[in-house]
Parts: sequence; C-alpha cells; structure tokens
Amino acid sequence: MGRRKIVPVVDATKGAFFWLAAFFVVYCARPGDWIPGMDFFPLAKITAILAMWGLFSTLGRTNRTFKDLPKEGNYLLAMIGLLYVSAFLSPVWKGGAVSHTIDVSKVFVAWALTFLLITTFDRLRRIIFIQAASVVAICVISILKGRDMPRLEGVLGGIYSNPNDLAFAIVLSLPFALAFFITAKNKFVKAIWLFGMLWMMAALFLTASRAGFIDLVICGAVTLWHFGIRGKRFYLIAATGLLGILLMATVGGKLYDRFAALSGESDTEQSAYGSYEDRKYLMIRALEGIEYYPLFGLGVNNFVTYSGIWHEVHMTYLQICVEGGIPALILYLMFFGRGFKNLRALRKAKNLDPDIVLFVGALHSSLIGFVVGALFAPEAYQFFPYFAVAFSATLLQTVKEREQEQQPGTALPAPKNPRHFLEAYADYGRTGAVTPVR
Repeated sequence: MGRRKIVPVVDATKGAFFWLAAFFVVYCARPGDWIPGMDFFPLAKITAILAMWGLFSTLGRTNRTFKDLPKEGNYLLAMIGLLYVSAFLSPVWKGGAVSHTIDVSKVFVAWALTFLLITTFDRLRRIIFIQAASVVAICVISILKGRDMPRLEGVLGGIYSNPNDLAFAIVLSLPFALAFFITAKNKFVKAIWLFGMLWMMAALFLTASRAGFIDLVICGAVTLWHFGIRGKRFYLIAATGLLGILLMATVGGKLYDRFAALSGESDTEQSAYGSYEDRKYLMIRALEGIEYYPLFGLGVNNFVTYSGIWHEVHMTYLQICVEGGIPALILYLMFFGRGFKNLRALRKAKNLDPDIVLFVGALHSSLIGFVVGALFAPEAYQFFPYFAVAFSATLLQTVKEREQEQQPGTALPAPKNPRHFLEAYADYGRTGAVTPVR
C-alpha cells in the first residue's frame, strides 16, 4: 500500500484578509496623496469590495459569521441607520447629508470585516502595525513636504489635511508604536520604532494643535501607567519627560504661542484667540440646533451650513448629536462604552500572553485618547476610533475561542458544507477534532 499523503488545510479567509490589510494601507497611509498617479484610482473602494467578495466567497467555511457580531456592531449599524433617517429628513440639505452618510456608512463594512477576518492575534498585530507604521510615514512625509507650511496644514488631503486631525491621528497611534517598540526583539527594529515615534512627536508639535497636545498629555499618562508603572519599565517615564522638554525647546514655539493667545493678549497669535472665540460660538450654536432638532438632527456634515460661519463644532459629542440627533448620540456612547467593557474583560482574563497584555494596554490608552480628544475636535466620522473598538472586540473573541479550544472535550463547530471531500478530515486548527487511527 502506498503512503497516505496529508494535505494541509488552507485558510479560507487568507485572500479576504489580504484585501482587508490593503484597505487599511490605503485608508491609513493615503498613498494617493503623495504617490504621483495613485489619486486616479479609487483604491479604498477597490480594496473594500475585494475584501467583501473574499469574505462572501468563504461563507460556510469560517468559524465566525455575521450572526457572531457583538453588540457594539449592532449599535454601530443602528447609529448609521439613524444617520440615514436624519439625512432624508434634514431641514438643511438632504442631498449633501445623504452623500456624506454613505461615506460614513463605509466604516461599518470595514468594522464587520475586521471582526470576521481577524481571527488570530498575529493577524491583529499585522493590522495594528499597518495603522501605526502608516501614521509614522505620514508624519515623515508631512514634515518633509510641509516644512514651509504653517502648522503642516493642507500638506496632505483627507483625514490628515487639518492639523488638528493629524494631531488626533498621531495621539491615537502612538501607544501602538510604543507597544511595537517594546515587543521588538531586534535592536535595529527597536531603533526604527524609536525614530518613528520621534517623527510622530515632532509632527504633533509642528501642528501646534492645542487640543492635540492636551490629548497627548492625558493619553501619554495612561500609556506610561500601563507600560511604565504596571509593566515596571520606569525608564520610559524618564525618557518621555526628557523627550518632551527637548521637543518643546526645538519645535514647540508655535504651540506655546497658541496657548498664550488664549488670554487674548498675544500679539503674535491673534488668529488663535479668534479660533478660541469661534469655538465658543459654535458650541452654543450646536446646543441651539439640538434644542430645535433633538430627534434626528440636521444631517451629517450639515452643521457647517447651519453654523453661519462655515465651521464644524469642535466637539465630537456635540457634532454627532446636532447632526444625528440625541438617539444617535446615545448609540454612539454605547458603542464606545462596549470597547472599554471588552478591555476590562481582557484585563481580567488569566494566563494572557505578555504581548497581548501590552496591546490591551495600548488599546486602552488609544481609546482614552479618543474620549479626551473628542472634547476638543470634530472627529465623529474619523475611522481610527471605530477601528480601536473593532480591535478590542476581535481580540476578546480570539481569547474566548482559544479558551474554548483548550478546554477538554470542547471543540468549535466544523464549517458547514465542505467544498472538497478532504475537508471532512480537516481539523481546522482544533485539537482532538480527528480521531487517530491505531
């Protein structure tokens, strides 16, 4: 008798995950803004469609399905549904609100694909790596291309065109960069991440974003508590303090002037004081809009018109409430509350890998950075905070699945309708799924 050949089981979601990773590269690194010719192609749409196609082609052969989406996924879907209702009922501009809501609704597609396709911690690390490395690249490009532009404004397009938005993205990604620095085994890789964080910090100071700096201080404190105090890496606290003093002395002059302008007595930054007064007016105007349209709001991106001075309200919670209504704000808060609940459950889990513990701390720091930064910036429709909640959900689900596999006598259900007769004998990565022949 000939020897029986063992056929390795191919991961059915490998192709779909590749296109999901490509989508993250396109969204986070925005190659169309700095690579000539790339802006002619709708890369985000192409990669998202291919990821969806890859997922649908593997239905029935994966452990996770759309029925497994956690509550936060349902909250996000319900919130987007309310935004469509507010768009169609908008008292300002229905067409514009519908168009912008379609753009916002893409986040649910990315969120669902992230949860369904990232089924291992290794995959999660790769996706978080893409986000952190992309922001490092954006900071380098912004500084090199925008060295003559005040506050790096308009150097790149999209989510990085506004200096406050760029600073916000940097703060949310810094904890991940620090986690990769700590977990790197190679000194050369550590050096790359160290220089990457220096570029990120320098870019944040050059944006002269007061909200970004306040957010950095609070998010940085939480990060140092996780990595420095709880992780007993006290050198990080001293190094961070020294780095902060150095950056403030070299590239922090503009930021200092903008803080001094809050008193209205600065001769060099009158525009900063005017910005402060505008923000007060916009918040009052947003509260008036909520009073008149409490249920469904004005429609996505319609507050700019309603404000009378063509500006967004610089507070995320007021932004989502005035444009989507109070019910949308409630779902928004419930969605991010679930992210913190996922992280609490992970911190209580036993026997976690040290790397997982580090990234749980990084996710917690990033979400704290969002909650604080949202008080000073209109970030309701930026995808990074939604991604952080998706990362917490998929990591918790991955840990639960691993615990189920390790329990004796339990196994995950086999995928239905195998497409090849050999799949009947596949173990799909589960221990004890196949009875050995004696």
